[in-house]
Amino acid sequence: MSNSKTIDTVVFEVLRYHPEKDKTTHLEKYSVPVGKGMTVLDGLTWIKEHADSTLSWRSSCRMGICGSCGMFINGLPRLACNNQILHLTSSKIIVKPLPNYDIIRDLVPDLESLFDKHRSGKPFLIRKDREEQYNPVGEYFQSEQELINYIQFAYCIKCGLCLSACPTMATSDRFTGPQSIAQAWRYTTDSRDEGAKERDDALYSEHGVYRCHFAGACSQVCPKGVDPALAIQLAKKDAFIKAFGMSKQRQVTSVAPPISGWKANPEIPLPPERSIKGSR
Repeated sequence: MSNSKTIDTVVFEVLRYHPEKDKTTHLEKYSVPVGKGMTVLDGLTWIKEHADSTLSWRSSCRMGICGSCGMFINGLPRLACNNQILHLTSSKIIVKPLPNYDIIRDLVPDLESLFDKHRSGKPFLIRKDREEQYNPVGEYFQSEQELINYIQFAYCIKCGLCLSACPTMATSDRFTGPQSIAQAWRYTTDSRDEGAKERDDALYSEHGVYRCHFAGACSQVCPKGVDPALAIQLAKKDAFIKAFGMSKQRQVTSVAPPISGWKANPEIPLPPERSIKGSR
């Protein structure tokens, strides 16, 4: 640890709630020994293994990829596996389930609303040529610039932190939300997609982009550097341009032609043979 005093023991204050036993939530304190590199998730694991085996939370990859361990840690939505205890520079670690979600038990939020909203934005490529989409004969052509237009929004891991930080979500559970809007925009702006009209309800209904107050909290807490606040503003700009009839018809990309007459580069080694015959 570079700029903070080493802490040998920290106090975890963890919100507890068992629906079959508790009528209200309460905080329980645990003294946890801390070493260099120990994450908040490691601290919770220590509590479960040494102090209280009934503590419940959700986690999986432990590497900031799956998004399962989103929690409200010292006042901010964070991934428990992605935040080291000593980097929080506090002798007290307060851990609660993510706000703006119902609680299933202890630190386990009910993320059903997140995935319902995600589905509402139709986060997949929509093409008029359904035969090619479901039985492809090639890949859709896409330039590097066309990829850059949406690629940062494709890094979303669906952890739900942005909805937890959003002040509009705190007052309106019907708001489409930054995660769903950003993913709807990601596909709408994809040069391979023809489904913009089918996403209008998610983007431009009374519960869409215009309910956003542009607090920017969603982008602040994203662990993967996605900027959903930017996606919302780009969607607003697009709606404005369309309303004044200034939008240009976009030419959807076609299937790239097969490559013919290619030759192998002798400086690039061939891939190894498959160890299992018939494998793909």
